[in-house]
Amino acid sequence: MSSSQTKLTYNEYCLFPDDGRRHEIIDGEHFMNPAPSTYHQTVSRRLQYFLYTAIELPGLGQVFNAPIDLQFSPYDVVQPDLVVVMNDRKIITPAKIKGVPNLTIEILSPSSEQHDRELKFSLYERHHVDEYWIVDPLDHKIQQSVLDANRKRYETSLHSDAIATATITPTVEIALTEVW
Repeated sequence: MSSSQTKLTYNEYCLFPDDGRRHEIIDGEHFMNPAPSTYHQTVSRRLQYFLYTAIELPGLGQVFNAPIDLQFSPYDVVQPDLVVVMNDRKIITPAKIKGVPNLTIEILSPSSEQHDRELKFSLYERHHVDEYWIVDPLDHKIQQSVLDANRKRYETSLHSDAIATATITPTVEIALTEVW
């Protein structure tokens, strides 16, 4: 993380170098992580396949994989590993996703675990992302956080069983044995 006196915005974000690292701005602060590992990318691809099959093929929405800019505000721009936007949300622009998606997924890496579990959890909850998954590829678990009935706080459950089901649409069932 780099520290600055003024909050960075999307305009400064666009000036960051294309250096193979993942740059993000959360509450105006710059964060940077190295590129993910090959196993991380394998898990991401497999999850994306299941989501694509259940959401995009039947025409329910779109699934995006990193790198994709997700902008919540001028001071909050992140690159989740996977993002799902259902058709009812008109937030996809030619350059980025600008607004609140239905589902974000972060796949843990040693360099990003605390960032994903704390900072991004708080960011997604604060912006009312319907559902947030933290995928632990080493322990073979998915922490699924879903907004409560008041749409203010996340209620969290842990999945290590054979199937993970998204709440955004009942058609999303992921066979975890085919992900790990």
